[in-house]
Amino acid sequence: MNPYLAGVLLGLVLLASFYLTGRGLGASGASKAVVTGVVEKISHEHAVASPYFSKYIHGEESPFKTWLVLEVLGVIIGGFISGAISGRLNIKLEHSPKITPNKRIVMATSGGFLFGFGSQLGRGCTSGAALTGMANLSLAGFITMMAIFGTAFMLAYFFRKNWI
Repeated sequence: MNPYLAGVLLGLVLLASFYLTGRGLGASGASKAVVTGVVEKISHEHAVASPYFSKYIHGEESPFKTWLVLEVLGVIIGGFISGAISGRLNIKLEHSPKITPNKRIVMATSGGFLFGFGSQLGRGCTSGAALTGMANLSLAGFITMMAIFGTAFMLAYFFRKNWI
């Protein structure tokens, strides 16, 4: 998709999110809800007694029914629908000829872990911190977006040999 069109569409999705839910976009909180839900299913007593998990348990309502979990499920389902409609729903491991498939898997997994860890340290993912922050004209949102792109630009030199 044209990146400019994709940016406009993302902005419209963010606007619709504010209008329909009163919240912006974000996804990292869904992992907390899922982990809390799993721990609660395994040992409800432990989850309720835990200072960490108890913050995410609200009465009889299951943590799996939070809006963030539903948002992430919608993104996954929407991605599959989009891939199917565009004829690009083929599962394959893409990697540069310069690296092995195993190295690609290790690097992708490591990057995902670091992203998840960073999102918890930063109290939110890039969607929540940068996109929603910028939509609210928050200075922190603009600084976050500059830090994300600036860090990616600086580190690209070191990692580009793995992709090009």
